[in-house]
Amino acid sequence: MMRKHFCSILFAACLLATSAPAETWPSRMIKATIPFGAGSAADVVPRLVFDRLAIELGQPIVIENRAGAGGAVGTAEVARSAPDGYTFLFTLSSHTINPLLYKLSYDVERDFAPVSLIVSIPQLLAVNPATPFKSINDLVAAARAQPGKLSYASAGNGTPSHIAGELLKLKTGIDLVHVPYKGGGPAVTDTLAGHVPMLFLTAAVVIEQARAGKLRPLAVTTLKRSPGAPEIPTVAEALGLPDYEVDSWIAMFAPAKTPRPVIARMQREIARVVQLPDIRAKLIEQTADPIASSPEELERVVKTELRKWAEVIRDAKIKVD
Repeated sequence: MMRKHFCSILFAACLLATSAPAETWPSRMIKATIPFGAGSAADVVPRLVFDRLAIELGQPIVIENRAGAGGAVGTAEVARSAPDGYTFLFTLSSHTINPLLYKLSYDVERDFAPVSLIVSIPQLLAVNPATPFKSINDLVAAARAQPGKLSYASAGNGTPSHIAGELLKLKTGIDLVHVPYKGGGPAVTDTLAGHVPMLFLTAAVVIEQARAGKLRPLAVTTLKRSPGAPEIPTVAEALGLPDYEVDSWIAMFAPAKTPRPVIARMQREIARVVQLPDIRAKLIEQTADPIASSPEELERVVKTELRKWAEVIRDAKIKVD
């Protein structure tokens, strides 16, 4: 009888311990690590979200930029962090590209718990206005007529912008010369100056130049048009390539084994915040499509893209410096 009573107490204690994080979390400051520099697309979007998210959670959220090695430095730091619900990773879709190109100290599936796919952002294909290309169809026709004569700028080897250009080459059979830069800024500068005729870059980084007429936007790389630039067609629709898609999403992850109630609460608050009219409007202005997926949906995206990009990297023979 005594033993049965003890087991009942132990079972109740376990239930209480399991539910405690949902009831008491958060009780102190939360740290959000962004593994890229200030001013990048991965930095602008979270700053639009986190101030309001902190209000909803009732605790401050401190953003720490930990740039380096294409996002690997900050990502590794989060992977090593205690899974106590007070450290999160806010990162780009390069999360599923880097493991295929670099030897990393972490495993993106084993060492992270998905929280939410927050927004979808396209890569933007844009040209210098001095070029004769009025559409992506014009560009593809010119590239077919002059194999290896046209070049495109990207933010660097192995970045989503590089992947977008190489996927276009694979899907259309055209020959473009890749010109990698160390970041989006130099790529924009040289395209504006006419040193390269075109670029692929995250739309949020170059949309202002496109709106100002300094660059001519030809297509976005997501399957849907961007709600912030609905006049720009998608590569898929313009060229009749329904399987062409490069989604430069931004998502939140936590260290593996972070309590499920904590992840569920964080996802609910993110979903609430990104649909607030003022936040939604600001995100859309940055060409971001608010999504706020479930953890399970983000997990599926990670698994799918690891397979997809492995094939593209192999077929395009992509290598990093």
